[in-house]
Amino acid sequence: MTSYASAGVSIEAGDRAVELMKEWVEKARRPEVVGGIGGFAGLFDASALKSFRRPLLATSADGVGTKVAIAQAMDKHDTIGFDLVGMLVDDLVVCGAEPLFLTDYIACGSVVPERIADIVKGIAQACAETGTALLGGETAEHPGLLEPDEYDVAGSTTGVVEADKLLGADLVKPGDVVIAMASSGLHANGYSLVRHVFFEKAGWKLDRDVPEFASTLGEQLLIPTRLYAKPCLDLADAVEVHAMSHITGGGLAANLARVVPDSVSVRVDRSTWVQHAVFKLVAELGGVARADLEQAFNMGVGMIALVAPEDADNAVRLLGDKGVPSWIAGDVAQAGIHGAGGSVTLDNDYV
Repeated sequence: MTSYASAGVSIEAGDRAVELMKEWVEKARRPEVVGGIGGFAGLFDASALKSFRRPLLATSADGVGTKVAIAQAMDKHDTIGFDLVGMLVDDLVVCGAEPLFLTDYIACGSVVPERIADIVKGIAQACAETGTALLGGETAEHPGLLEPDEYDVAGSTTGVVEADKLLGADLVKPGDVVIAMASSGLHANGYSLVRHVFFEKAGWKLDRDVPEFASTLGEQLLIPTRLYAKPCLDLADAVEVHAMSHITGGGLAANLARVVPDSVSVRVDRSTWVQHAVFKLVAELGGVARADLEQAFNMGVGMIALVAPEDADNAVRLLGDKGVPSWIAGDVAQAGIHGAGGSVTLDNDYV
């Protein structure tokens, strides 16, 4: 007799996964969360927004790309959630929005409860670190579309910012200073190129010890995305921040240009930081040109803030106190000085 289970979908495994993840979801609550997981929709008490003069809701949706292939090959699934949360909430923070809640979506070939619980554990821990409620989610079993050990993760998040505290290009002006915040490495971008270079061109294995990393290749490639949400919100409260840019796919120049108005141009000095070894190795092993590297990777800078010049030193000090290495990496000038209006120029060479 044919059944749902015989077609490759196990309701029992899904129920077991929910039971295992409950402990971690509970750790990622905010006082505004109503009820628990298991309902058809997550509930969030929005009455706190009444204290805002003009609350603007911000929303973001994203995934982690082919970094999941590394987690699957390593059979280590409790860090990929940090990458998902980082890709989501740090997109909200660039406009000054505080993340409120997040929902996730996990598609897999076969529900292995312990593996799903590990994925959700990472998501929940990252949500707790960023002050975001893990409000709900969905786990979908797709036999025939995905192999039994394959999965993908995605999500969406919502935040809020007071309208008169909104950050963006309209605040940026000549004289502003570029504050660069260090990445933890690759974050969750460019993994198709990374896998091509290390595995196909160089023939390296995940268990290879790499002296430049002081770890195995697999351990390096699974380093979680740095979470900037709370330090950046604290920064915006403490100093005059005009705009921020989350450096993800597309690279530093392209992402920063999204918050640069036509009235100014921006210069970023590569010589102000040491290039991470992983980017050097991708370039050397793959024969990848610098222009291509800079389009695919963050090159060691995961977030940028454009701040008033008198606040630059305080910004660096505050971020350092919050555990985010940062430095002055460039400046903003009138259009035409560093390039055309709205442009971002990278000059000099990496250390």
